[in-house]
Amino acid sequence: MEVGLIGLGKMGTGIAKSLLRAGHRVKVYNRTVARAEALRADGAIVAPSVAEACRSEVVLTMVADDAALEGLVFGEGGILASLPRGAVHVSLSTISVALSDRLTSEHAKVGQGYLAAPVFGRPDAAEAGRLAVVAGGVEALVQKCKPLFEALGPKLFVVGERPSMANVVKLSGNFLIATVLESLAETLAFARKSGVDAGALMEFLTATLFNAPVYKTYGELIVEGKHEPAGFALPLGLKDVRLVLQAAEAANVPMPIASVVRDRFITAMARGNQDKDWSVIGRVAAEDAGLAQTTRAAG
Repeated sequence: MEVGLIGLGKMGTGIAKSLLRAGHRVKVYNRTVARAEALRADGAIVAPSVAEACRSEVVLTMVADDAALEGLVFGEGGILASLPRGAVHVSLSTISVALSDRLTSEHAKVGQGYLAAPVFGRPDAAEAGRLAVVAGGVEALVQKCKPLFEALGPKLFVVGERPSMANVVKLSGNFLIATVLESLAETLAFARKSGVDAGALMEFLTATLFNAPVYKTYGELIVEGKHEPAGFALPLGLKDVRLVLQAAEAANVPMPIASVVRDRFITAMARGNQDKDWSVIGRVAAEDAGLAQTTRAAG
């Protein structure tokens, strides 16, 4: 397929490589042009503008937050003004349920399709084509874009015909990961303060009660104190928990644990961890327990 891709952070760059490897013709755009130019060697076409990237049957966006996506879609020369009638905008980003509903409505008004297809996985999974995709939208559009989703990873969950349902699933998943991070942080601080070897404890737990990738991956990061480079930066985690609380409040759903995790993330931000992986709340729990900082060498 001929596809435009806008947004070349760590995730977007990995996604571009997976699409190119699968044989798709990909036009890439990023405000920092060097990131787009770096993909020429992989076969990408560098678009000089958002409008040029939209001269495709499908345009994908992978940006950090609502504000960034609103600028791309509604700004002068943006996606809404540039995408041809009948073409499809697929948002891969983790955005609010409210914005996803707005995008659905605004694209429909001008005869464009819209799908929400947020992804689960870290940057290495994006580059390796091992993401899990959650798609929401009109079935015909989902089928049209299925070859793209298959290039991103082996798992596709089609949640329903309302695009924002996919954003609910994504926010739900990220909320669960955030609670895992907090519970791991508290558990490992408790174990260390009590003289238990944290590494041995995680090896035991992830081989028995909690034999799941999310526990293995984040347990190791917390045990080793390895929070750089950030696979998923702390501010993005805080943003997602806030989006969960926003959507839950709109639906009259109390989520008290989400409030606790939000405050823990704010504490981590206040201690200067803005550039760290969101697993850095393991360090916050250790500091609160009066423990010395762990390092990878000491893990």
